[in-house]
Amino acid sequence: VGYKLYATEGTAAMIEAAGLPVKMISKKLSEGHPNVIDIINDGTINSVVNTITGGRIPLRDGFHIRRAAAEKRIPCFTSLDTARAAAEALVNGGQIYSAQPLPHYRTRKPG
Repeated sequence: VGYKLYATEGTAAMIEAAGLPVKMISKKLSEGHPNVIDIINDGTINSVVNTITGGRIPLRDGFHIRRAAAEKRIPCFTSLDTARAAAEALVNGGQIYSAQPLPHYRTRKPG
């Protein structure tokens, strides 16, 4: 599709298993450079997927990742469903979708 993928270790393994090329990057900010914050700040990436995980260190790193994305005005998806929808929109080449008023989508019960 023409997009380069960067991911942390676990995510990179899933992307590779799906047959897509990916460059692994360090997530843990304490593990040196380059890390996620570095590639956000240097303009390497133009969107971030960062889901919230448990534990003090992941929460703290996640906060810094989301903050760096916000400061650089880079979209940051915190839900895989939303990230998937954005990726599908990119793959579909910006295909135009139409929206209808809410009552149009409501199903009517017979009788």
